[in-house]
Amino acid sequence: MSEDIMGQLPDLGRLRLLVELHRLGTMAAVAAGTGYGTSAVSKHLAVLEQEVGVRLLTPVGRRVQLTPAGERLVEHAVGILGAVEEAQAELRGVAEPVGRVRLSSFFTAVEPVVLPALIRLGELYPRVEVEVHEHEPESTVGLLRSGGIDLGVAYDYSLVPRALPPELSSRQFEEQPLYLAVAADHPDAGRPVAMSALAEFAGTGWIANSRGTDDDELVQRVCAIAGFVPRIAHRVDSLHLVNSLVGAGLGVALLAESGIERHRSDVAFRRLDPLAGLRRSFLIARAGQWSWPPIAALASTVTDRGA
Repeated sequence: MSEDIMGQLPDLGRLRLLVELHRLGTMAAVAAGTGYGTSAVSKHLAVLEQEVGVRLLTPVGRRVQLTPAGERLVEHAVGILGAVEEAQAELRGVAEPVGRVRLSSFFTAVEPVVLPALIRLGELYPRVEVEVHEHEPESTVGLLRSGGIDLGVAYDYSLVPRALPPELSSRQFEEQPLYLAVAADHPDAGRPVAMSALAEFAGTGWIANSRGTDDDELVQRVCAIAGFVPRIAHRVDSLHLVNSLVGAGLGVALLAESGIERHRSDVAFRRLDPLAGLRRSFLIARAGQWSWPPIAALASTVTDRGA
């Protein structure tokens, strides 16, 4: 750890209180979760500031928030505490992680990705608890930055890459091809779509997402490569409704593989030209938190789920 953050080696218990403050947001929540009184938590964190020689907290109204130095120390502390826990577990002959992880995932990954991972996690690491929240990737990134969640499942497109703030890092675990959804009675319903052939849909209404901006931007960029500006006829959240609108002949849509309903007889899914790219799914966490045992355990069940 750099000398500008560390004055002397801090007490691990106080480091843990700082990490909990970052996770939970208030002194009262830390006190409730640790069994300390609120005043005791405050005093321990004041001593921690003296130990490291920099200001870690700043008042905001009746609450406190971490300073940039406090945020940096949390990143280091998570790794330190995780390493200590792992070492202690190894010395005891126990390698089982313990703790609660707040996980955010976009809707279409919950059933095929998150649920199997949680089942496997329960079998391998029964003392890790997971609290699941459903959010679009933009919201997930914001919650990670604010400390509202610990781990996120998000996606982007290779044509619309997601830029993460420097305090976050990602680990990709999946790629999916893209399809053009058209009404089943389209003359070329069973054939793949070359980018040049997309121009035949220049006068057709396109269906875009009404929540996230990435899906809309993907439509714009794919159509731009094909040489036209799409006419957005509908904006909807539900992928089922997207499939239904397409089946009713009310527009066409770009969908990743997990968003298509193959059982439908009224919709055809035409594989897009590789130039349209892929949808990529990945985990996101604060850069210093990957080594915390509960996060490491959950991340491994997601990324290794096909093993």
